[in-house]
Amino acid sequence: MSYSCASGEAVCDRQDASESSSAKAACGTIGSARSPDRGATSHSPPGSPAETTTPEPPATMKVKKGCSSSEAGVPVTTEEELLRKAVVTPEDVLGLQKITKNYLCGPEENVHNIDFTRFKIRDMETGTVLFEITKPPSAERVGEKRDLDPNAGRFVRYQFTPAFLRLRQVGATVEFTVGDKPINNFRMIERHYFREQLLKSFDFEFGFCIPSSKNTCEHIYEFPPLSEEIMQEMIKHPYDTQSDSFYFVDNKLVMHNKADYSYSGGP
Repeated sequence: MSYSCASGEAVCDRQDASESSSAKAACGTIGSARSPDRGATSHSPPGSPAETTTPEPPATMKVKKGCSSSEAGVPVTTEEELLRKAVVTPEDVLGLQKITKNYLCGPEENVHNIDFTRFKIRDMETGTVLFEITKPPSAERVGEKRDLDPNAGRFVRYQFTPAFLRLRQVGATVEFTVGDKPINNFRMIERHYFREQLLKSFDFEFGFCIPSSKNTCEHIYEFPPLSEEIMQEMIKHPYDTQSDSFYFVDNKLVMHNKADYSYSGGP
């Protein structure tokens, strides 16, 4: 079983609702050992303009480096074991050897009201936007029939061309809001599989988010090279490439999203 991980750095501006818009603090998220201007995280109260000035000097977060679960000393875990646990930790999901079939936590675990409102993927070398989606404002959703599926919004299907598999650096910009509680040690672990082979695992740390804030962050994904054989198989078998995205606050799983991918250039 192969295992690879990408990590790095970025810079963030933090704007507290109780302070002036010029108040900033440096923090970091991940990318791969890359200069701070390649990715930025900003924090601002919803409805206010986000700061974009890079603070000096930047302070970067810890960089998470990955290797095989056995080499890292992480015990192998199964989905069935984790579904029985009251609290799922980062170490638990790092021990998974294949994609999950179920969600490891329910929507009710999102007690911090984390809401992802925008997502964009771009090629870091050319700046070309490959995918972008924005969630409609809540005002536009008033009157809509409440979705009976509690897992609605937790799954995304991506459709890319074969050329995507040859990209080495991809920037993923996420925008999210948080509720009226502060968030400490906000972390995401994202694991990508083709069938039951782990292709890559990413580990991002957002750090602290102030209450009632809007946050924007760009993660820099460094993709490991794939063999021609693997790429051809991924192209021939759309949606057999899948990912689990696990979100933790204070080392407790609070959100779990899933995605699958086609690289055939069509639905």
